Amino acid sequence: MTELQNTISDLVIHRLIQEPQGATSIEVRAGTNPVTESAARLVERLCRHYAARPGKGYGKFEDDEANFPMPGLVRQHVVDQSIDFTTLSQRMMEHLRQRAEGEDLGGGGFVLIARVRELGADCLWVAILTETVGTAIGGRLEIIDSPQLDLAALRVAGRIDLSAWQQGAERYISFLKGRGDVAQYFKLFLGCNDVVIALKETQKLVQTLGHFAETQQLEAPVRDALLERAHVYLDELGETSAPLSLDSIAREVWPSAPERLRETLHDEALELASGFVPDRRALRPLIRFRANAQQWKLEFDRSSLRSGAVHYDKDSETLVLSNIPDHLKRMLLED
Repeated sequence: MTELQNTISDLVIHRLIQEPQGATSIEVRAGTNPVTESAARLVERLCRHYAARPGKGYGKFEDDEANFPMPGLVRQHVVDQSIDFTTLSQRMMEHLRQRAEGEDLGGGGFVLIARVRELGADCLWVAILTETVGTAIGGRLEIIDSPQLDLAALRVAGRIDLSAWQQGAERYISFLKGRGDVAQYFKLFLGCNDVVIALKETQKLVQTLGHFAETQQLEAPVRDALLERAHVYLDELGETSAPLSLDSIAREVWPSAPERLRETLHDEALELASGFVPDRRALRPLIRFRANAQQWKLEFDRSSLRSGAVHYDKDSETLVLSNIPDHLKRMLLED
């Protein structure tokens, strides 16, 4: 059995119901669910599926608590401790019902709300889970239908890092964006203001791609070609104001092994956002080296090393520049 990685302090399952006519209602438990081994395994599976899902958004609470009550509810429970977890979850469900009214929920689902400590962080999880029919073997060895939660089809989920929120972090909420932003209502329910500063996000993406290229133990020409493809693709997105997709980057930049790059780009610890337009100012490190010391500054294209215009001799620790332009020669002779 897989060792459990997270500690659950509170867990409750409610239900969000959408009638055929489109009306939305809720069914709430009177108290929390016991934290059994089955419940713990469910949360573990949820965390794993969530981490593996692409297309997450990141942000923080909206300042307007009148229209976005989630930060106030969280504050009452976590900071003021004026409401218990059951009350918090029931008020969250009523707010979710209001946000979900008129949305296409496919009948609704079971709403898991849990407070979980994971890797030292205190987190509040919310996920809408749906059922699927599986197959099981009964006591008399007969084949029977067995309803079960379908985590593989997880489309609506979010996590609030309560520790980061209390520490004043810039971003502490993450949520599944879904295709075509299908979970827009859920983002509003979380009270999440997307914090996507294109320049910072692009810089983080460029650093990730550079680190990935260095750690793959690639030959220099292969490594440089990977980074050059990344530059061409991201620069085109920036020029046309097209939002990026992390999965598309993996396919375009390393078509021979996109899954390996995709896994890196979707690493939860990096919190790489998707759906923003790359800032072209941050792309130059993909194709250029830039360095400086106390007495000099240097910048050149990676391709210069392959063409021989720049040569680095590691034995003598020297850098040799070839094809010096005439105006630079004159400047050097004048000194």
